[in-house]
Amino acid sequence: MKKMQINHNRQILINPSDTLLEAMEQANLAPEFQCRDGHCGACKCELVSGDVEYVGFALAFTHPKEILPCICKAKSDVVLEHVRYQSVKQRA
Repeated sequence: MKKMQINHNRQILINPSDTLLEAMEQANLAPEFQCRDGHCGACKCELVSGDVEYVGFALAFTHPKEILPCICKAKSDVVLEHVRYQSVKQRA
């Protein structure tokens, strides 16, 4: 399993079959998203380090260091910044 560090304060494990968004949900986080297929850009964040692969076609505009976790899988350990999320407990 690979690791994902989020906003310098949260580290989670990533199941190889999950997108980064799904991995966040598996870790009881509620990341911001709207579409799950790369169209809206609501989940957009910065990839600080690591490698990802897109499993869908991104239609939302991203800057060079930005990714869409809803359609990315980790190819290595990754570090993400500017991820908008809440814990599931806070949302309830």
